[in-house]
Amino acid sequence: MEAKEFQKWIADYYQSRGWADLDIFIRIGFLAEETGEVARAIRDLEIGRDRPDEEDNSFIEGKQELTEELGDVLGNVAVIANKYDIELADIFTEHQKKLSKRYR
Repeated sequence: MEAKEFQKWIADYYQSRGWADLDIFIRIGFLAEETGEVARAIRDLEIGRDRPDEEDNSFIEGKQELTEELGDVLGNVAVIANKYDIELADIFTEHQKKLSKRYR
């Protein structure tokens, strides 16, 4: 799926669920929560959770969980970008330009 198609799908899906109009500060909270879930998934992959109340995941299961959590982060980024009428492709381009300039 291309970035533009994903961004449009997110806009439509979140609108249909009533999630698109949440206050931006609530959305930032969701983004922070999802970022924490990415950290948890990476910890599980790298060093495990070491919790007697949880079953250990296989590497494949852990990687799938990380993929899902990164998707949640990306979805929240897309919602924020949509709010301010910013294309994800423009974010990719600007980030690449910034890093290329900074670390020539």
